[in-house]
Amino acid sequence: MLSNGGLTPREIVEKLDRHIIGQADAKRAVAIALRNRWRRQNVSEELADEISPKNIIMIGPTGVGKTEIARRLAKIDNSPFLKVEASKFTEVGYVGRDVESMIRDLVELSINMVKSEEQDSVQLRAAEIAEERLLDLLLPSKPVEKRVGDMLTTPGATGEDISVTEDQARKSDATREKLRQLFKDGKLDNRMVELEVTEARSGPMVEIFSAVGMEDMGLNIKDMLGNAFPQKKKKRTVKVSEALTILTEEEAQKLIDMDKVTKSALERVEQSGIIFLDEIDKIVGSDSPHGPDVSREGVQRDLLPIVEGSNVNSRYGMVRTDHILFIAAGAFTASKPSDLIPELQGRFPIRVELDSLGKEEFIRILTEPKNALVKQYVEMMATEGIKLTFTDEAIAGIAEVATQVNEKTENIGARRLYTIMETLLDDISFEAPDMKKKQITIDEKYVDEKLNDIIEDEDLSRYIL
Repeated sequence: MLSNGGLTPREIVEKLDRHIIGQADAKRAVAIALRNRWRRQNVSEELADEISPKNIIMIGPTGVGKTEIARRLAKIDNSPFLKVEASKFTEVGYVGRDVESMIRDLVELSINMVKSEEQDSVQLRAAEIAEERLLDLLLPSKPVEKRVGDMLTTPGATGEDISVTEDQARKSDATREKLRQLFKDGKLDNRMVELEVTEARSGPMVEIFSAVGMEDMGLNIKDMLGNAFPQKKKKRTVKVSEALTILTEEEAQKLIDMDKVTKSALERVEQSGIIFLDEIDKIVGSDSPHGPDVSREGVQRDLLPIVEGSNVNSRYGMVRTDHILFIAAGAFTASKPSDLIPELQGRFPIRVELDSLGKEEFIRILTEPKNALVKQYVEMMATEGIKLTFTDEAIAGIAEVATQVNEKTENIGARRLYTIMETLLDDISFEAPDMKKKQITIDEKYVDEKLNDIIEDEDLSRYIL
């Protein structure tokens, strides 16, 4: 089931509003798509299988929030999320990445997600086992010692021998508990211990040439041959605090049921996977008379079965793509969505246009979101002991410059703010560690002095990302 607890579309939009300014139509569309997943999982199983996701095409210039909307949506739902550029794929039969590889990549992401969650769930138990192993290293048992049980079963053992062994066991237990307390109090953190760790399997990676092209399946020769290559162990001398982390990770790996992880990860991909297909306008076919373009119409045809729903083979088993949500995006400056082949257009029934950003939106982007640029720079300078403040007039000035530069050159949307902010704070960022003055206010005058050349200089190539 979905992890969002059945958020309403309004609540989903409110969560997206914390990070993304404007673009109400796009947020509304993805919120409905996410809610429809929850609805599908609450209808009868027979009908649920028939309900397919309503894939979305976002149309808008670069830097207006298309990718961010999809990425944040996946975080809200804790879904496996993959962003790929459609232009990187080639038609089946040509060397290069085929479209099925994105499903395999999504599966790998999902495996890592579920594995990480499982590790968190066994962390407490793993830490307990690691602690015992660490105490064994700090207080190794003497080889000459025998257990009391052994002494009782050893023919010819006298009462005196048994008494001595029991006394040794009691002393050993008392010492171990004292050591445990010192360890818990952190008094042993800097002591060095030698431990044996298992090296990660390594070996030459092999590429598989199959009907779907040259595809790096990530196969490892040592994995293929299994126990023919036993895992190597090496000795490391580390501090106790670091040894505990290493041993806990090692024990957590042992406690995880990988069959359960794989099953859960595949189910999560099939039921709640999201693939963001960027630059989809780049696979619109051209009218060139020089033969087929292997990165355009052919890719569209290959996308059809994936988006509609088919079985894709991965190293963890077959994956059904019927209920994966596809969100495509493109600027469509030299083409339009109707230029895609008709069959593919039908697979993306929902189309939303995103607005270009202007001065007012830039002001809000700089200040309102949880990860606003101004907040980022204030916190970064605080690490140098500098209190950086921006006046409202300064923020308005930055937004105005970004708008003007976007109008004069390529419109790269909100990404322009990164360039402007870096140029504005260049001197402060460089001098920060050596500055005597610890309070700096960025006002309108400072903005004018630093950014005036950008506005006046027609050759803005240096400032284009």
